[in-house]
Amino acid sequence: MFSCFVTTNIVKLKELFLYIILNQGDTYDIFFMPGMAANSKIFEFLKFPKNFKLHYLEWFQPNENEGLKSYVDRLSKEINGKNIILVGVSFGGIIVQELSKIMVVKKVIIISSVKSRHELPLMMQLSKKTKAYKYLPLNWIDDFESLVVFVFGPMIKKRISLYRKYLSFRDENYLKWAIHQIVNWEQNKPHKSTIHIHGTHDLVFPSIYIKNAIFVNGGNHAMILRKATWFNENLPKLITQG
Repeated sequence: MFSCFVTTNIVKLKELFLYIILNQGDTYDIFFMPGMAANSKIFEFLKFPKNFKLHYLEWFQPNENEGLKSYVDRLSKEINGKNIILVGVSFGGIIVQELSKIMVVKKVIIISSVKSRHELPLMMQLSKKTKAYKYLPLNWIDDFESLVVFVFGPMIKKRISLYRKYLSFRDENYLKWAIHQIVNWEQNKPHKSTIHIHGTHDLVFPSIYIKNAIFVNGGNHAMILRKATWFNENLPKLITQG
């Protein structure tokens, strides 16, 4: 009984020590980039210590025939701070990796995303070779159910009404541009410093194609919303460690 008491108190002391470190340590400026068509509300359930300054990036309209590097360069003008951490979800994960190539950042964390073109699912890789993605009928832009399934994956069909507020950037030109950028992303090798968090049940970017990631059991492509407890427990640690 005494040993149980000691063990319990040691655990509590460790938790207290971690809390003190996270709340009184260095200040971090964290910039969040949502996935394709999504807005920053997808991060609304995340909670961080007081020394974490949170900044939310949003999509803006790409210029005609604008390349990914040009778009990222414009986006970078919105980022400044101390100990910059970039966090990107899905297509936003690709964006933050490109941002890290042109600015000094402390860490890059991608969620439900890919680290190189080789982690794209086979259908996307074939689509690049055949250019089939150019002929996607985008009339589903006005069909919210189809758009939600395309962005978050088929596993959330029963919760479609709950996801309406998260997908606000649905311009046709933007979506065509975004699909083109994802399918034609040129990154050949992952950056070793990238921290990759991925769901085992992700059907948009299936985990069988993903290497060297932190896998969240049962997580799907919408796990930034559905696994907020896991992120609240682990993201601060991943940011402050090392």
